[in-house]
Amino acid sequence: MKKAILSIGLFVCVAIGANAQETTTPNPVNPNAPKFKFESEVIDYGTIEHNANGDREFKFTNVGKEPLIITNAVGSCGCTTPQWPKEPIKPGATATIKVHYATDRVGQFEKTVTLTSNADTPSKVLKIKGVVKPDPTPAPAPAAPAAGTEQKH
Repeated sequence: MKKAILSIGLFVCVAIGANAQETTTPNPVNPNAPKFKFESEVIDYGTIEHNANGDREFKFTNVGKEPLIITNAVGSCGCTTPQWPKEPIKPGATATIKVHYATDRVGQFEKTVTLTSNADTPSKVLKIKGVVKPDPTPAPAPAAPAAGTEQKH
């Protein structure tokens, strides 16, 4: 009796396990899907002055066969603000992603902009990097005369 119950229990476990192993087929790749081709996916600001112009552009071409639609662009922090074309980019057409970095923040930076689109790769990450120099140190003020000393005029 114990063997029969054990056998039935084992059979039920195997049946449930086999049923849970459903195979999922990946979505077929659209050979006509829009595709990004960037001139560069990284913009290096280099070393720039404090409060310098933080505007840059990523230029790209849609090398796919269908219109490219960018639905969102998000900077990795509040100091990085992207702007993207809201209209579809036709096959063969070029466009730009404008990025503003807040250069009032002194020091080295490396930030990302993540694009969401209908491209063959729906999520695309672009990078910006550089160093913002601190303001030059002002010359020290002349020392005031010590109390009790006379100045001759």
